[in-house]
This record gives sequence, C-alpha cells and structure tokens, in this order.
Amino acid sequence: MSDVWDIMGGMGSPHQSPSSTPASNQQGDVQRQKMKKMKPEGMSRELFSIISDDNNDCAPIVHNDFSPVGSLNDGLTQRHEVKLNAMPWFHGKIKREEAESLLQPREDGLFLVRESTNFPGDYTLCVCFNNKVEHYRVIFKDNKVTIDEEEYFDKLSELVEHYHKDADGLCTRLRMSVPKRGGLEFSAFEKAGWAMPVEDLDFGEVREVLGRGEFGDVRLAYYRGQKVAVKILKDSCKAAQNFLAEASLMTSLRHPNLVQLMGVVFDGPSICLVTEYMAKGSLVDYLRSRGRLHVNKKDQINFATHTCAGMAYLESKHVVHRDLAARNVLISEDGIAKVCDFGLAREESFSLRGEKFPIKWTAPEALRYNKFSNKSDVWSFGILLWEIYSFGRVPYPRIPLDDVVKHVEKGYKMEAPEGCPSEIYEIMKQSWDLDPDKRPTFALILKKLEHLKTLAV
Repeated sequence: MSDVWDIMGGMGSPHQSPSSTPASNQQGDVQRQKMKKMKPEGMSRELFSIISDDNNDCAPIVHNDFSPVGSLNDGLTQRHEVKLNAMPWFHGKIKREEAESLLQPREDGLFLVRESTNFPGDYTLCVCFNNKVEHYRVIFKDNKVTIDEEEYFDKLSELVEHYHKDADGLCTRLRMSVPKRGGLEFSAFEKAGWAMPVEDLDFGEVREVLGRGEFGDVRLAYYRGQKVAVKILKDSCKAAQNFLAEASLMTSLRHPNLVQLMGVVFDGPSICLVTEYMAKGSLVDYLRSRGRLHVNKKDQINFATHTCAGMAYLESKHVVHRDLAARNVLISEDGIAKVCDFGLAREESFSLRGEKFPIKWTAPEALRYNKFSNKSDVWSFGILLWEIYSFGRVPYPRIPLDDVVKHVEKGYKMEAPEGCPSEIYEIMKQSWDLDPDKRPTFALILKKLEHLKTLAV
C-alpha cells in the first residue's frame, strides 16, 4: 500500500479495544485540566469504512475523513482529480522521539500530528514552543476529535484549522507544519491517470530553458511530437510536497484561461510537471518587449478579460491563487492569456507554512494578518490591470519597497497609467479598497470587462 494511504492514517489497521488503553498519560504530555484520561468506548482507528458493497462485481463505495465518497478503483480507467494535500502534517504511527527529531528548527508554532503511542486510537499534536516540543493528546470521542473536551471537531483538519487561527489554550497557535516524508507519491498520480513515462519526453539536444524558479528550471520539450513546458524539481524533499501539491490542485482545474497540466513525470530524484506550452511567454515580458508600438487597446482588454475569466473560474471553485501578477500569466501562440503558477494556490482556507509573498501585489490584510481570499486575489488583479496598461512597469514606481505597505494602509492608490481608460482605472480603484468586502467579485469584474471589450477599437 502506498504512502498516500498512510498519510490518511493507514488502511486496514486493527480496531483497538477499550481495554487496551493505558491508565495514565505518557510523562511530559501536556494536558488540559479537564482532559479525561480514559479511551472513549467504541473507538475505531480505521479511517476508511465501506458504506456500500452489495456483493456485486462493482468496486465497493468508500467514505473516509478526508475525501468525498468514491469508488476504490476510481482513476484506474480515466483521469480524475488527485487529492494529496488534505493533511500533509499527519505523520501516522511515529514515536515521540522521531516526532521531536522532525520538528527542527524549533520555531514557535512548528507542528505535526501523529498517532498516539500511549493511547491507541487517539492522536498527538506536537508543537514547538520556547525551543521545546509540547505534546497534546487529541481524543477521538463519539466520532469527533477534541483536545480539551469542550470544543469538538468533525475532522482532524478542522481541529488544526481552529488552532492555526487561535492558540485557544495551547502554548502557541499552529503556524507551520512539517509535511510527512514520502506522503506524495507517484502511485497516486498513476492511479488517477496523470503519470507520464519519462521516455515520452524529448528535450532535444539544446534543452532550451524557458524559465528558472526557486526549485528548478522550466524547459521546452516534446511530448509525442507536441511542444510542452516541463517544470523540473531536483533533489529537494522539502519542496516536493509543495511541488506535487501544485500538481494535485491542477488536476482539478480545467478552464481555457488556465494553463493546463498534461501530466507528472517521476524520474529518479527528479519530479517534472508537464504543462501546455505557451509560445509567447509571460504577460509581463510580452508587454515590456513589445510596448505601445505593438500592443494596442484591443490586446490590453483581451489580456485583462482572459485573465479575469480564469480567476472567475478559480473564484467559483473557491480556490485562491495568492500570487496573481503579470509574471504569472502566459500568452499562447494565438494571443490567449492564461493564468499559471499555482505553487501558492490553495482551496480557500489558510496557510500553514509561512510562505513569503510579493509585497507590491499582495493585499494588505494578507500581508498583515495572513488572510487570503478571493478578494485578496481581486486586489492583486487590480495591480495586474495596472501592469497591463502601463506596459509592464513595476507597480508603485516612486515608492521604496519598504514603504509600500505603510502608504497603502493609509489609503494610497496608484495613479492611472498614461492612456488608461477611465473605466479600467475605476476597476483598479475598486479592487484596491482596504475593506475586502467592498471589493468586487471576479464575476462582476468580468461582466464589466466583457462590456468594455465590445467597445474597444
């Protein structure tokens, strides 16, 4: 059985009887005063349960704590979404000492969750604070989980989300997770129909580099005679979780204004994301290299509308991009703009890894409070509009980077670029409202842009 199943708690693990519960807690485990030290009756450690079988030839229907109801052999005959990163912080059955060795460096709020070794069937939340590791027992009771037996959660993920937002009695709030080693594997992509054999990729003799990133290069290749872009990750276990989380998210997204994933290649220590090839490169480079002589108003409104359409789709799926900018929009051979680079994109929720974000494109509430939403993406879209109509200039051109946030929080808004239509600048200003609730949705912006598109000459 692959580690993808292990990250979900293990398949087919034995039920634990109430009599197997120890009478006392492991020394050093942090306990709230009201925490009971007995194992709940009828506890089951199995996270998968058969809910329909009928003794026929069809695959049984399963349900678990982490994913929707589905068939056990989903994805063996057709492509489907790969769900990998629901609980990357869950390490399964590891000992206390191993957990402490993984929690390095001992930064406040660094955490993981493991199965309890002292209370079989329960879990342990391990959190760094003041250069030590505190261990909290997570009780499984009446099909819910709790730490203090006052607040109960349906899922471990909901408990983690709660304590990420507020310490609520813990030594500190949860800030960053330690992802499970080997938790994302080739088998999950293979079963879902997204795995590609490396032999099908031809990089040619030149091995043309299309771009360079923090964890590797993007190269031009041919897949069965078709040009593709190959994003290559080499020898980085830490980055692999993020890299494949990006791929897993892309398997669920299909829209003409999003760069499409074609497959994933595992080649020894290297992992490759294969996407459609966008011949004209990034939007920001396109604007800068061609300028006013070659980019007309129709091109500008097209780029804006295409990008907004892709973002409206993400909005409808409750996915937050978190890094929207002209550098992360690519242009196809026929001039279609498509949003790319989903390395920071997440289902609308919260961030557990303390990523760094580009200050000039990120909404103030996201920079200040780590509050990301589709409305913070709208803020970034306003900046992207400014990039389009300034032909790729860097935003806030006359303000030092260290002063940008201070100016923005005081209500400063950039002036309209030269020649920018007043209707477009109005969308920018609405997108830069300090109150996220007052910003328009992408769906509303798209309607406005489509109307303006009919007027463009």
